[in-house]
Amino acid sequence: MSIWIFFKLIGALALLMFGMKAMSEALQKMAGPQLRHILGAMTTNRFTGILTGTFITAAVQSSTATTVMTVSFVNAGLLTLVQAISVIMGANIGTTLTAWIMSAGFSFNITDFVWPAFFIGIVLIYSKRRKLIGDFLFGISFMFLGLGTLRQTGIDMDLAHNQAVLDFFSHFDPQSFITTIVFLLIGSVLTMCVQSSAAIMAITMILCSTGVLPIYQGIALVMGENIGTTVTSNLAALTANTQARRAAMAHMVFNVFGVLWVLCVFHPFINMVCDWVGYDVNMPKGAPGFAANAAKLSFVLAAFHTTFNLANTAILVGPIKYLEKLVCIIIKPKANKDEDEFRLHFIQVGIMKTPELSVLEASKEIKSFAERIQRMFGMVRELLGEKDTDKFTKLYSRIEKYEGISDNMEIEIAKYLDQVSNAHLSDETKEKVRSMLREISELESIGDACYNIARTCSRLINSKEDFTQEQYDHMHQMFELTDDALTQMNRILVGHRQDNDVNRSFNIETEINNYRNQLRSQNINDVNDHKYTYAVGTMYMDIIQECEKLGDYVVNVVEARMGVRSKTHKILSMIKQDKGRGIKVCPCLYYIMTSIS
Repeated sequence: MSIWIFFKLIGALALLMFGMKAMSEALQKMAGPQLRHILGAMTTNRFTGILTGTFITAAVQSSTATTVMTVSFVNAGLLTLVQAISVIMGANIGTTLTAWIMSAGFSFNITDFVWPAFFIGIVLIYSKRRKLIGDFLFGISFMFLGLGTLRQTGIDMDLAHNQAVLDFFSHFDPQSFITTIVFLLIGSVLTMCVQSSAAIMAITMILCSTGVLPIYQGIALVMGENIGTTVTSNLAALTANTQARRAAMAHMVFNVFGVLWVLCVFHPFINMVCDWVGYDVNMPKGAPGFAANAAKLSFVLAAFHTTFNLANTAILVGPIKYLEKLVCIIIKPKANKDEDEFRLHFIQVGIMKTPELSVLEASKEIKSFAERIQRMFGMVRELLGEKDTDKFTKLYSRIEKYEGISDNMEIEIAKYLDQVSNAHLSDETKEKVRSMLREISELESIGDACYNIARTCSRLINSKEDFTQEQYDHMHQMFELTDDALTQMNRILVGHRQDNDVNRSFNIETEINNYRNQLRSQNINDVNDHKYTYAVGTMYMDIIQECEKLGDYVVNVVEARMGVRSKTHKILSMIKQDKGRGIKVCPCLYYIMTSIS
């Protein structure tokens, strides 16, 4: 075999893999938001979950994309693990469409049809409005060009008359169970190394269609590919959270179980599939019609892949709850010992596949950021009034650490979103990225406000003075309002936009502003009445003012997420614009609006 033929082979495989990736990404960009809506709405039970997983995976030609979206929904609490497993089952069925496309590419020369598609694709790319359709056409054209090149390379290699290759495979007994296990392991290892089951499927089709590899060994390789692709997803989920690892493990358990029961009925099951396709297993080489019979081998592999996943789903869809219990036993929740350590939970380099899915992962990370910020505020509430010096110091150090974590989270999420924004995004996704950047900026400001309150408490401790009981009561009440605002913010970040009421957040902010104004006026009177010193009054109002600022930051986050602004802010913005342009504004109105804002 010439070295150039070898390079042609690996180049064609690379072209095939690139084409599939480009096609999948283009489809996800075109239908990303709609697919997420479908995934959330159509998984009410295990059967609709299977259909949804099948449809989405067949549409985007990527079981990984479907799995990532599913895991994200589980993390958000929108899907149960049972529903997620049903979607993954459907994804396994949907991904078999790839094998059918490849078998069609191996049955006839399809490369003649790709050249017009390339031309149409480049025209659409430069038309801007239809750019994504052009990207899709380029992707599918590259895929079919890779398939056509692989087919021709297989013919040029003339493996059926290559004595070295024939001698290698002749060492294996097609009827031996050991041989089946060996080829199963080879398929698993190759898929893990290449990280593309499609590439290994293409090689398997070449070997089988040329008559070098018996159908039994070829199907053993396909079974190994099913296991190998799940190992890859499990490795990617090692650093993810518990639910992500359980979903990945459910995928592996599903495929391993299928392989085990197929091994028990290996030859009868394959013979049944061959009969359906019309392939004669026992036809000897040189017999009339051998070439036509061999041409059906690629369809046998595709048919086996589909039948295997359909049968496996039919067996496991009933006891799906037991499958859930099994993966929960295998994957135990991680002990949350490092909650005070900086670590991104959802943004993983290995999981980032396409911009649309990456934005979804970033959204989950922002929710985690917001939850961490509320925990930080809870520590601040605990710090206020703490008299034990050691406990105070320990808690203050923890708050200080959290403030550093919030700074790092803002930077890392912003970097990630910046990388995502460099790709071609839909207008809707671009707007989401802009909103997310504003959200993380405001969340970091909330962290700063919490730290400022803690610093004020530290100043009080060092001054050897103390607040009055009445001041403590007022601050605790203000803290309660602020915590309500944070709780409402987290609800909005987790829920769907249409299900959330932003007026609740605006009303809480108004309450905080009104209470701040009330306490500010009362503080002046109390200082004049010598109820406490001016220094104590200053620290007291510093805490109150920081709570009010925190409330403003919370509203900013809510506005960014919901894409709205409060009426008060709109009116104030208009007044400030008029004032900036030199237009006379009623001083009383300006004072009132700025006071309540």
